[in-house]
Amino acid sequence: MSGAPGEGGRPQGAWTRRHLLGLRELSADEIRFVLDTAKGFSEISTRSIRKVPTLRGRVAVNLFYESSTRTRLSFSLAAQRLSADVLDFTKESSSTSKGETLIDTARNIEAMGVDVFVVRHSASGAPHVLSSKVQACVVNAGDGAHEHPTQALLDLFTIREKLGRIDGLHVAIVGDIAHSRVARSNIWGLTKLGARVTVVGPPTLVPARFAELGVEVCHDLDKVLPDVDVLNMLRIQRERQGNLSFPSLEEYTRLFGLDGRRLARCKKGVVVMHPGPLNRGVEITPEVADGPNSVILDQVSAGLAVRMATLFLVVQAKEQQQAAALAALQPPPIEVTSPDAAASVPSPTPDPETASP
Repeated sequence: MSGAPGEGGRPQGAWTRRHLLGLRELSADEIRFVLDTAKGFSEISTRSIRKVPTLRGRVAVNLFYESSTRTRLSFSLAAQRLSADVLDFTKESSSTSKGETLIDTARNIEAMGVDVFVVRHSASGAPHVLSSKVQACVVNAGDGAHEHPTQALLDLFTIREKLGRIDGLHVAIVGDIAHSRVARSNIWGLTKLGARVTVVGPPTLVPARFAELGVEVCHDLDKVLPDVDVLNMLRIQRERQGNLSFPSLEEYTRLFGLDGRRLARCKKGVVVMHPGPLNRGVEITPEVADGPNSVILDQVSAGLAVRMATLFLVVQAKEQQQAAALAALQPPPIEVTSPDAAASVPSPTPDPETASP
């Protein structure tokens, strides 16, 4: 497999994981390695021919048990840009409706010759379980309220591209932290790379226990605005809440929505982010979402590069591990002495005391 394209060669460091399941388990160096690899892949989107043969002959499957637009399309396009074949699984038209389990579904698909599964599932930990049951690589595209690692990686990539660094920045994540897998992955990634993180929202959506993750907890958005470098606005996860955890959307918007008035209280160059989908007029107003401080579309572009890097790295790690295992099974070479070499060795001199008369 050819190396990842990049500026001045391949990124420094190493990647040895054949799965990407979350950022909690990654080191800061591993996170930087993915971002550096993505930097190289981002250049491909500027070419006239936006395709490289890096994963030619490999097969990627989008195994999505939850509805998705951006993430699924982003992974599909990323795999296609790497020249991989792509299969899309949809829960509604699958044997899942007949009672087949996630593991059985994946194993049956893997038997067709699959190299990597991109998994989105409503159950936290589903990609972790799957990774122990299949030989293919597994990439977590969002599991329950647990993690969404590639979203956090693209957020980190966007921040680094816009502000030149992550270490020392103050990032506020605002909204439904309790139900957000994006928030959790961002917390792990940002803190490991040296950022100061504050989570903001009503007490029902931002429990005090989040301080155990090494972040600050705040229930007053206006209090943090003048000090932050990045505002990452999250939507309300109504599909995971059941009943609303606050009196009304109108009250939430009044207390925690980002509009032009609040933006004016921030630093001049504050970066405004949103993982999507946007609820315009609830957590963010159109004037802010489409304004000069917004990097929302930059996040979408970064997502393609990050997912290309992720697919490349996990498949490369798997194939390197397979090659190493195969080499370890090979018997050691047999040393064969040539006839000429044997002839040049002098015959031993007989011992006079034991020699026959």
